[in-house]
Amino acid sequence: MELYQGNLYWPSTVEETPSFPALTSSIHCDVLIIGGGMSGTIMARVLADYDIKTVLIEKNQIGTGSTSVNTGLLQFSNDAMLIDLIDRFGKEKAVYFYKLCLKAIDELDKYSTYLSEPTDFRRADSLYYASNEHDLKKLKNEYDALIQHGFHADYLDKHAISNLYSFEAPGGIYTKAEAEVNPYKFSLQLAKDSNQLGVDIYENTEILSHRFSKDELCFETEKGDIQAKKVIYATGYATQEFAKTKGALLERTYTIATKPIDQFIGWHNRSLIWETARPYHYLRTTSDNRIIIGGLDEKLTNDDDLMCKGEQLLSKLNTLFPHISPSIEFEWSAVFGSTKDGLPFIGEHPKYENVYFMLGYGGNGTVYSMLGAEMLKDLILYGFHPAMDITRLGR
Repeated sequence: MELYQGNLYWPSTVEETPSFPALTSSIHCDVLIIGGGMSGTIMARVLADYDIKTVLIEKNQIGTGSTSVNTGLLQFSNDAMLIDLIDRFGKEKAVYFYKLCLKAIDELDKYSTYLSEPTDFRRADSLYYASNEHDLKKLKNEYDALIQHGFHADYLDKHAISNLYSFEAPGGIYTKAEAEVNPYKFSLQLAKDSNQLGVDIYENTEILSHRFSKDELCFETEKGDIQAKKVIYATGYATQEFAKTKGALLERTYTIATKPIDQFIGWHNRSLIWETARPYHYLRTTSDNRIIIGGLDEKLTNDDDLMCKGEQLLSKLNTLFPHISPSIEFEWSAVFGSTKDGLPFIGEHPKYENVYFMLGYGGNGTVYSMLGAEMLKDLILYGFHPAMDITRLGR
């Protein structure tokens, strides 16, 4: 599956990438992580702090899959509103899951301070606005639920939004617990530091076949076998069928990054911005003063008119911020995974013991990956995590 097309922004921000060898002989390990993107490298860094012999393999190079097209918005609110999760799971589980997302951002912040080189991690405010009057009632209900359950948020009416931003909206929820990051830099540095802490990493190493038994898992590569006690698949959308993720949907999303901007007129605190419409637009700024805007999600087809989609995104940007007048420098499309209930798939395979998956589907994939790494660490070490029923495969 071709994961993306176009001219990518994040790889242009890194002059020299770390490299890792290919596997050339057979090895043993306690935990094998398959996939060297954001999910796999976060998982590797979490396990690096424990006495677990861990190996990570990537069939291409670290961070060159979906991570290189990730827009790097880190939010505790996600595609599934808290009120929707309460309807589905009840208050206790829904609020707990949202608290886990909030904690995951703090964990990402913590790991960013450990890394040997900066990754443009920045704490950021976030505006979630009603795209139309019809959505306003539900947005207000969401705000009430957040406040009731201890989340810090402010409600902005249409006058407050127009005073803070150069666009109008019926209302919005403003939060201050989010963040943004350069996902490509972050994943590369996680891999580099994990390797220095004892995780063996192999690039250009593809799994050709596997054999599962009760006591051991065996994986064949071109130049050697890997025998592991446990395996974590962090390969994103490529594992959808094997993982039995019946509620997963694959779509295509489009993104542009502008040339650097002198002033962000009408953009309060350079906050993250997204909306209630589905599909929705999402916006952020970068450390080198660009604007990233994405959206226009649609079904996967062979008709991928990047130039047309890029101009549509630029038009939306001009509508929101008419005093900025940006121009496009990078534009790309990418396969985007979502789920019917807005939640990730994290947990053990329903059929195969010791086979785990960390699939951070949705617009909150990086936060889900951090959450998932903590969950799988607990499942591996202790056999239990309180959220395992919420994110289980086959649900």
